[in-house]
Amino acid sequence: MNWDKIPDQPTIEKVMAGMRERNFNPVLVPDGQSALEKLKQMIPAGAEVMTGASATLEQIGFIGYLAEKTHPWRNLKDAILTEKDSQKQRDLRRAATVSEYFIGSVQAVTETGQVLGADATGSRQGGYVFGARNVIWVAGVNKIVSDLEKALKRLIEHCVPLEDARVKSTGGPGTFIGKIVIYEREGLPQRVSTILVKEKLGF
Repeated sequence: MNWDKIPDQPTIEKVMAGMRERNFNPVLVPDGQSALEKLKQMIPAGAEVMTGASATLEQIGFIGYLAEKTHPWRNLKDAILTEKDSQKQRDLRRAATVSEYFIGSVQAVTETGQVLGADATGSRQGGYVFGARNVIWVAGVNKIVSDLEKALKRLIEHCVPLEDARVKSTGGPGTFIGKIVIYEREGLPQRVSTILVKEKLGF
């Protein structure tokens, strides 16, 4: 099955309507460069920022932009990456789930606007679910699927093998599914925002 198919405009509009009803506040941009500029606009100067591991954020240039250290935010990932003690690093990751802005991606979005997120450790999901004051998801429209059954199939058949290969390519042991979260609705109307990108991004 083609898990990276770009849906037609009526399908994208249906997805966005469903996400609005669920308080996921979607905006549609045409490409990765536009997504990067939109993301910069959405985060106020001086804000705490934490990012989850995300091929999408890498591809749009956001991770590289943070690494340049010319941004106006406090990047909590800096302290995590420089800490060598594994226990202290875990503590910093745990603390970062309550950042002002937690930015990352998800594995699938259904046509009715439900969102599926998954991790090995769950560090991203902790911020997404409750911890962070604001959450911003960036996702290519290639992640749109018809329903939750297809969302889970996309996760298992497509996302996990690609992420496993990515982790192994960096010298890691691979990955596994540790936590799966279905985002049905956000109770705080302005807490979650979604940048949908009209091209293939991430996996």
